[in-house]
Amino acid sequence: MNNVLKRMILVFVDVLIVVFSLVSAVYLSLGDLEGCLSEWWFVIVACITAIAINFFLGFYNKILRYVGLGDVFKLVIASFAEIIVFGIIAIISEHYAFAWFVICSVFYSILLVASRLSIKALEIIERATRGPVAKQALPRVMVIGAGAAGNMIINEMRSSDKISILPVCVLDDDPKKIGREINGVKVVGRIDEVEKYAKEYRVDQIVIAMPAVDRKTVRDIIVKCQKTKRKIRTLPGIYQMLTGAVSISDVKDVDVADLLGREQVKVNLDEILGYISNKVVMITGGGGSIGSEICRQIAAHNPKQLIIVDIYENNAYDIQQELLRNYAGLNLAVRIASVRDKARVDSLFEEFKPEIVFHAAAHKHVPLMEDSPNEAVKNNIGGTYNVADAAGRFGADRFVLISTDKAVNPTNVMGASKRVCEMIIQTMNKTYKTTYVAVRFGNVLGSNGSVIPLFTKQIANGGPITLTHKDIVRYFMTIPEAVSLVLQAGAYAKGGEIFVLDMGEPVKIYDLAVNMIRLSGLEPFKDIDIKIVGLRPGEKLYEERLMAEEGLLKTANDMISIGKPINFDDVGFFDKIKSLVNTAREETDGIKLKVAELVPTYKAEL
Repeated sequence: MNNVLKRMILVFVDVLIVVFSLVSAVYLSLGDLEGCLSEWWFVIVACITAIAINFFLGFYNKILRYVGLGDVFKLVIASFAEIIVFGIIAIISEHYAFAWFVICSVFYSILLVASRLSIKALEIIERATRGPVAKQALPRVMVIGAGAAGNMIINEMRSSDKISILPVCVLDDDPKKIGREINGVKVVGRIDEVEKYAKEYRVDQIVIAMPAVDRKTVRDIIVKCQKTKRKIRTLPGIYQMLTGAVSISDVKDVDVADLLGREQVKVNLDEILGYISNKVVMITGGGGSIGSEICRQIAAHNPKQLIIVDIYENNAYDIQQELLRNYAGLNLAVRIASVRDKARVDSLFEEFKPEIVFHAAAHKHVPLMEDSPNEAVKNNIGGTYNVADAAGRFGADRFVLISTDKAVNPTNVMGASKRVCEMIIQTMNKTYKTTYVAVRFGNVLGSNGSVIPLFTKQIANGGPITLTHKDIVRYFMTIPEAVSLVLQAGAYAKGGEIFVLDMGEPVKIYDLAVNMIRLSGLEPFKDIDIKIVGLRPGEKLYEERLMAEEGLLKTANDMISIGKPINFDDVGFFDKIKSLVNTAREETDGIKLKVAELVPTYKAEL
């Protein structure tokens, strides 16, 4: 049944209620219908008024099965307003007396409320008479959080005919709520008692319905819930509370990002839109994990043209098809090219004249680059020089380098090469009118080659999870967070800065492995083993965000800071870069020592 027909039926029902109330009141108070029939226009006035009032209060747009307390209040208002109309009719008409007015008002109020609550009442009766066998067959759910979100989630669990789960208890740390009920479900205790009540109520799943609390609190609750070995689900964020749209469909499985224990990075979208909109934007490495997300977010900010450059055609094709599918009006160009090829890079800049360049093309795997250091130099250092130099010569407005915290006091050639890239953009900033900046961040959850996909595959294969050291720690962020930082840096850029994200507390990789096993519903060391294999060449126990010489300056975004540029001897610097890249092309065994000459904090291991 379409919405128009449903509204017409409701209007017809309201007309019947008014006519029935008027006619019944006349008959019961006067003994016949002569008065009503002789002044029929009063009936028309009453009907039109009732329809207008109900339309104004939104009754014809309501889904009756979801009528709530606020709607009951509106029903009272509607009844009172129509009763006033009946009173005016009684005063004007010589036929209608006080008895008629009372009877008509009572009939109308009862019938109006009954018409709107009938379906809701039938559902309540059906739930109350539902047999114990049917209830026992449903998955039993514990809800954590006795607030507005918990209330709405429980209400939908109990009322929806599209889900088959049974809320059996609620936990909350507010002592005033313990012992009370939410939609017929009792608040039995505090969150610390989750293990006790999960056993007592034979809970199958736990839903954390606390979208307004901070990430650290959510992480602590998840850790407590993991001890129950039940499936854990959560509401993703506070936005549902703001829109009033909390529902079962918003509940998601807990993922690793929920365990980071910090708030998501927030950016000013207006600032981003201000410098991206109607500009020609080029992304090198546009098919990679970071590059493709930059493409997605820029495509949503109305660029004049988006150019994707990548050497790997499969990745480039995938992001091309995704963007064409999701952004029909996007002016998109995709080119297969290596940033090592200076002539090819120059031809692309001459063809497209990009105004903004995001340079994400790089080799990033630490162990692989330790075995192939010349490739790190040719691709990372040589490629960055080629693209950054072209940006300056062809008059780009801004150039944003994707860097890494491994560039700080590097212990591996990959990190050292990225530090040289930062030095390149700082020197380019003094050479050209283009504004050059770098964005430095840590490990990205879910990126190609990162620890999360590796652990996921190892768990799926039955283990073991391989870990290089029990005490190793890393900073983590999600891919959208990393890209948000990159885009925000472009807005803040004045030239030569290295932007650094406040990534909160570092994560111990051993704890991450244990939590991932538990999130998979398995038991560490029982179902999946964890094997320590030793640090790989060039690998640190911990990552640093800044070098000793760098200081932090705050930006308008509290989670984004600026590392003070480090002075270095840039006389003949570009000649040294060219010489280094040419040496790498000779496949020398001493390339790490050559890199160390440019990066004093890098202690090369041969």
